[in-house]
Amino acid sequence: MTETIDFAAQARLVSQLAARTADEQLDDPTPCEDYAVRHLLGHLVGLSAAFQEAARKNLGPMTSTAPGTTVPDVASGWRAELDRNLRGMAEAWHVPEAWEGETQAGGVTLPAAIAGRFALNELVLHGWDLARATGQEYAPDPAALGVSYALLTPLAESPEQGPFGRPVEVTADAPLLDQVVALGGRRPDWAPPAS
Repeated sequence: MTETIDFAAQARLVSQLAARTADEQLDDPTPCEDYAVRHLLGHLVGLSAAFQEAARKNLGPMTSTAPGTTVPDVASGWRAELDRNLRGMAEAWHVPEAWEGETQAGGVTLPAAIAGRFALNELVLHGWDLARATGQEYAPDPAALGVSYALLTPLAESPEQGPFGRPVEVTADAPLLDQVVALGGRRPDWAPPAS
C-alpha cells in the first residue's frame, strides 16, 4: 500500500492563522520580500487549490501555471475559500493514489510522492511567514516539519539555487523550525519593521 502523509494538522493550523489575521494587517510586510500579507494569503488560496488538483491528477491551467506569473491577492470571502481549499488539499493527499505515478504542480511534472512533499512544505513555510507577519505564535505539526526538513536539506546542498532561494546560515544546534525556515531561504529572526 502506498504511504501517505497526513496534511490535516498543518492545514488546520494555517487556516487558524488566516482566520486570526485582521483586515488591517493585509497590507503589512511579510518575510516574502515581494508579498504583503494579502499576497501571501492569495498565494495560499491558489496553491491549496492547485495542489488539490495535482493530488487528483486533474492537470490543466491550475497545475501548469508557474508561481510568480502574477502577484496573487485575496478576494471577498477569502477566509472561507482558504479554509475550504486547505481542507480539500488535506483530503486529496490523504488518498493513497495521490502519491502514485506522476503529476504536475507549478508547471513542473514530477513524481507525485515528491509533489505531495512540496505541497506540505508550502504549508509549513508559508504558515511561518504568515505567523511572523501577523505576530502570531507558530508551532507547526512536528511530522510536517520533519517532512520539510527532509525535503529541503538535499535541495540546500545542491550547487544550483532551489525554488526557495538561497539557504540562510544558522547554528547546528538551532531549533528544527529555525533550520527549516533557513533552508527555505528565510531569516529565522525576521520581524516586521517597527512602526
